[in-house]
Amino acid sequence: MTEATPRTALVELSGVSKRYGTVRALEGVSLEVHAGRITCVLGDNGAGKSTLIKIVAGLHRHDGGTLRLDGEETTLSSPREALDRGIATVHQDLAVVPLMPVWRNFFLGSEPRKGVGPFKRLDTDFMRRTTRAELLRMGIDLRDVDQPIGTLSGGERQCVAIARAVYFGAKVLVLDEPTAALGVKQSGVVLKYVAAARDEGLGVVLITHNPHHAYLVGDSFVLLRRGTMVGGYGREQITLEELTRQMAGGDDLDDLRHELQRG
Repeated sequence: MTEATPRTALVELSGVSKRYGTVRALEGVSLEVHAGRITCVLGDNGAGKSTLIKIVAGLHRHDGGTLRLDGEETTLSSPREALDRGIATVHQDLAVVPLMPVWRNFFLGSEPRKGVGPFKRLDTDFMRRTTRAELLRMGIDLRDVDQPIGTLSGGERQCVAIARAVYFGAKVLVLDEPTAALGVKQSGVVLKYVAAARDEGLGVVLITHNPHHAYLVGDSFVLLRRGTMVGGYGREQITLEELTRQMAGGDDLDDLRHELQRG
């Protein structure tokens, strides 16, 4: 009997590095993103998370290591190219127009039209109907898709962005600190829809500095510190306690504790 062939990663980074002049922003980072799995990237401010997002999202080119999409080595030259290749990035400062209704933001930049020639116009009925149906399919029951998206909570806006990425056929969903500014209840709602995107078959990259949120949904964990990768673990290889310890500084924290005790 032959062994099953491992699935090709949707996104694979191998020893990826990025420098800005003499500043090393990222050095030797490796990770894999697979369909139906959540890869969590953890690190404090300055750890290199933002640079990693920009490389995967096509905003910046890496200058060391390799980036592969579906097994093919590539360099992404723009966010549009990344999107065309199935990578949707939801940034922390959501790109929404607060005063526009939910349905208009859902289709922002990809509005369907009906009619021909000078009579062509936005198909508002289709957009309203589709937005409501897609949100419900993800388990998001908004009171009214005509309400301005700015009236939604931060968690609800994150959930709309996730549903939008699923609808427009993303294969990989990159989420930049989606729970950073949210309370416990709102964070739980967002993590529920992160898991729903995974269950839809997307490969999810969850960027966070919160090990508790990461461990609730993550299948694998990559830890960054000062631009370098200090650990990569499968869920079965690390406990929440050890993940939290590593995030808090690991051996550096132990050394500090001994220093303070001696003082």
